[in-house]
Formats: sequence, structure tokens, C-alpha cells
Amino acid sequence: MADNEFGYTAWGMDWVRLAEPLRATRPEPLLPRARSIARNGGVSAETEGRVVRAAIHRGGQASVTHVEVAAATRAAVTAVTGLLGAAGIVTDDTHRALLAEGHRPAPVLAATDCSCSARTPRCVHVLAVLYDTARRVDENPRLALELQGCFDASADDIPELAEAPRWTPIHTLDPADWFTPPDPADP
Repeated sequence: MADNEFGYTAWGMDWVRLAEPLRATRPEPLLPRARSIARNGGVSAETEGRVVRAAIHRGGQASVTHVEVAAATRAAVTAVTGLLGAAGIVTDDTHRALLAEGHRPAPVLAATDCSCSARTPRCVHVLAVLYDTARRVDENPRLALELQGCFDASADDIPELAEAPRWTPIHTLDPADWFTPPDPADP
């Protein structure tokens, strides 16, 4: 068996590091099961934009898992398009060149969600999706950049600031905007 079953390219290793962070202080007991699920074809994943949706079957259980990747910054997109040029081939040399220019090509997770009963952002299903995505990125490194939205628009179209927040703080809402007194002329 290969030493690096998942993450044998620099691009894939970035995804493995999401499941196995170097800053971990104790072993994660779910990692062997997650690798087994990904290795044995238990993950049916598809990507749409910056979201990976997966159906995971393990024994008699099934879970639906979503992993959303944060958008790349304008500077990173500009650097990627400059390095790739017309050929558009993504290699480990491209990864090293991005690091040399000061851009971190590793993905950042914006959100994770799973339908399982674990109710944790790092359940076995999310970890299996990360390993499966690492395997798919090893096969096609361009997918790592596609999941960060590097090819969705030109660098001029990407806003400088982060995208809109996923949640609206409750104190910013005005009840008068939501509830209006009934109109006496309305029957």
C-alpha cells in the first residue's frame, strides 16, 4: 500500500491537512473510519461551484454532507491566472510558485453540514468527504482551484472584501420592517 494514499500531490495534501491538521494535540479516532469510507467508494460526491455535496453510505446508514469552500482572494486569483497562463495546467510547481509569491493555495472551509446525528462539524462523514476530495484533487489538481472559485470570474469581478455573511445578527433587524399594523380600509 502506498504511503500517501490520499494527498500524494501538494494540492491533495492541502485537503488532507483539513482532515489531519498539524496543530492537532491528540489523535482523532474517526480518521481511520473516514479513510476507509473514502477508500472503499462509500462517498458519492459532486461539486457545484464552491460546494461539495456528498451522499455517504456506510452499512445501513446514509448521510448527506455539504462542504463549502471559502472564495479565493482577488490577489490569489490574479496570481493563479498569471501563473497558469494560456496552458492552464496545474502542477506541484504551480503550488510552489504560489507559496513563493506569498499566496496560500490551501482551501479554507467556509461551512460544513451533515445530516448525521453526530451534530459536529468534524463528523466521520465530513472527514470522509475531505479524504475523497483529496483523492479527486490528486487526480485533477485544477479542481482545487475550481473549488475556490478561481475560474468563475475574472479577477476584476471578484470583490476585494469577503462575501456577504451567512447569518444576519438579530440586533440588526428592525421589527417595524417585518410587522405592519393592519390597514383599516382593508376588509
